Amino acid sequence: MLDNSPIIAIATAPGRGGVGIVRLSGGNGVLLALAQALTDKILIARHATLAPFRSADGSAIDQGLALWFPAPHSYTAEDVLELQGHGGPVVMQLLLKRCLELGQSAGLRMAAPGEFTQRAFLNGQLDLAQAESVADLIEASTEAAAKAASNALSGAFSKEVHALVHGLTQLRMLVEATLDFPEEEIEFLQKADAMGQLQRLQAQLAKVIATTQQGALLRDGLRVVLVGAPNVGKSSLLNALAGQDIAIVTPIAGTTRDTITQTIHLNGVPLEVIDTAGLRDTTDEVERLGIARTWAQIHTAHVVLKLHDAAQPTSDCSIDLPEHLPVVQVLNKVDLLSDYAPTGSVYGISAKTGTGLDALKAELLRIAGWTGHAGGEGLFIARERHIQALNAAQAQLIAAADCAAMGDKALDLFAECLRLAQQALGEITGEFSSDDLLGVIFGQFCIGK
Repeated sequence: MLDNSPIIAIATAPGRGGVGIVRLSGGNGVLLALAQALTDKILIARHATLAPFRSADGSAIDQGLALWFPAPHSYTAEDVLELQGHGGPVVMQLLLKRCLELGQSAGLRMAAPGEFTQRAFLNGQLDLAQAESVADLIEASTEAAAKAASNALSGAFSKEVHALVHGLTQLRMLVEATLDFPEEEIEFLQKADAMGQLQRLQAQLAKVIATTQQGALLRDGLRVVLVGAPNVGKSSLLNALAGQDIAIVTPIAGTTRDTITQTIHLNGVPLEVIDTAGLRDTTDEVERLGIARTWAQIHTAHVVLKLHDAAQPTSDCSIDLPEHLPVVQVLNKVDLLSDYAPTGSVYGISAKTGTGLDALKAELLRIAGWTGHAGGEGLFIARERHIQALNAAQAQLIAAADCAAMGDKALDLFAECLRLAQQALGEITGEFSSDDLLGVIFGQFCIGK
């Protein structure tokens, strides 16, 4: 599926900056000739050359650095040319246009989103998990997420997956070899400790799943929705968690009529905290629309904080929340009580004074499954498809154990479960992948990457 025609894109972010980069890849020698025509200089591999970038009439578009990376020693494993000029949008567009003119006869075209990294994957420079971590590193919103993405890019996640695949391959070879010797198969598997190997693989896989769930948390975060009756302090809690005045707070019930979203970070974990309109019966059409949006947010939440007013318990609202949702009961305004005693099932806080907020934050991290990896060390960014593949492999290993317990009656099913587990793991690194999957993954990248 690899299109070998040369591609080009502006690799730096839109806008103005000190440096702008135009990147080209492919062409089987075409790019070196293009660079010479553009700069009037012969480039040396992996050396930065200061040169003018000339337009068709010989005038200088800009002056900058040209870097030449011949295949296969480049990001894409193809010939790569990078032109580093001044980061003005007009300059970049003029340089892009001139390169397209020079490369027209060779079929030079604009790169599709993620096509440079896609070529790196298809040419064997990166596996699929590493390729995805490139985008995750660019999009990382915290230091911990950046470290975890860097770990995945360096191959830490792939190494774990490859170790599991290797173990499965060895066990598959053992099991499938015994199918040719029906009289000795069970005894042979017992001597080779097939069940012991399977149990060790299950334990190893469970450890990887736990690590990837932590990494996925760093990438995707947790959606926290604040609900309750009007004036229980939802907006005040949002402001307290964010550490700044995000939402308007007044004594007037129904002040918040729309959802307000703010992303905060706890121990490097992003939390998308959503303040909502208070739930009550009302004839105000605008407020009713806000309440409808509250319910829409509830149904997309990972966890709901249901707030109660410690000073006015009779004003509480009675609502039925979805059963699958974790719900944390929060008693706000405990600073107004002289005899408040904390209870295990309700988190007493004061959004005004900060009382109890640390305990509430710790509970949110607990619900998220955060185990306190300092700064993302030892973690790697994972995506939902990675977790699904690992869970599928885990289910197949459980089925394989059930088949193995049946002895020679289900030996062929035992072998098939191991094969399906290996195939699920192969989807993570791209050993087994469809063109549709690749299109979705790389379509989310920026153009110049």
